[in-house]
Amino acid sequence: MAVEPARLTKAQARRVAVRAQALEAARPSNVLDALRPLTFVKVDPISAIAPSADVVLWSRLGEGYDPAELVRGLERDRTLFELDLMVRPMEDLVLFRPSMKRWPKHERTRNWMAANEQFRRDILVRLSGDGPLPATELPDTSAVPWSSTGWTNDRNVTTMLECLMMCGDVAVSARRDGQRLWDLAERVYPDVPELDHVEAYRRRNERRLASLGILRERKAGGSPNEPIDTRGIGEPARVEGLRGTWRVDPRSLEQADEPLAERTALLSPLDRLVFDRARLADLFDYEYVLEMYKPRDQRRWGYWAMPILIGDRLVGKVDATADRAEGVLRVDAIHEDEPFTRDVVEAVFSELDSLAGWLGLEIGGRAVGLG
Repeated sequence: MAVEPARLTKAQARRVAVRAQALEAARPSNVLDALRPLTFVKVDPISAIAPSADVVLWSRLGEGYDPAELVRGLERDRTLFELDLMVRPMEDLVLFRPSMKRWPKHERTRNWMAANEQFRRDILVRLSGDGPLPATELPDTSAVPWSSTGWTNDRNVTTMLECLMMCGDVAVSARRDGQRLWDLAERVYPDVPELDHVEAYRRRNERRLASLGILRERKAGGSPNEPIDTRGIGEPARVEGLRGTWRVDPRSLEQADEPLAERTALLSPLDRLVFDRARLADLFDYEYVLEMYKPRDQRRWGYWAMPILIGDRLVGKVDATADRAEGVLRVDAIHEDEPFTRDVVEAVFSELDSLAGWLGLEIGGRAVGLG
């Protein structure tokens, strides 16, 4: 029997989304507690303020967040693991092992790996004896080079390592100066129970839906390397003023009427609350584009403009960069998507003070009269 979709206002849908992303006033107590509801943070080399993964965690944990805790979880305690440029709780490894056994799914990749079987063995033997190692210390013994029209063209060692990572044969053991150190997966990953791949696929999608709270019903949403199939999971819902069916995490749906414990947050442009720009426009009526790749004179908000969240509303953007040479968090502009009250201004500057304190910088720039 078909289930009648729940009826949600946009305000309820926003509360679901914000609460799912651990952005209420009550903060998680540590990195693992922050990552569990998020499912992952993306590793990205861009560091206009700080590495995006650190900014995402600072937004949840506050000024007491220490990036060294993230490193310890990855490299010493092994409570976290990095897979496909995403840091995840190690307890989620069980959900990825079945897909690793079935990888690769694309014929081109299968054929390239088959043509380079000796190359694959050479890497595994070298890591077995000398790992962990960066890609630069592994010889390229490929018989057939990897060809593409992008940055991976002829990057044979890195491409093979990433293929072996997705197969579950090697893993990222640590990072040094931004470089991944690779080792045999058996020396990085714990033994985990075996799941049927259908069950693992379903549970992964349920985890992903829970981490976002509410998503449109479709086969392949989310980012390309973290797809979410929302068909048949969660609860169906209709959102006031929006077309189509949405899917809502059941626990989140139960709390949809509960008021948020509001706080102010400055978000990384890669934060999952804002990363899906179509969902952002639908639920939050918020326009946002990451403008770092645009020429300076074509930017409306700034190179790395940080969305401003207050409660369940996205109210503006902060154009800020960390100038470590000068010891300043440089705030060049604060854009108001709606007129700021005095309380909003105070809340935004309080969060900027917290960000500057976490970075160990003084706050300055045109927007605070110190340019």
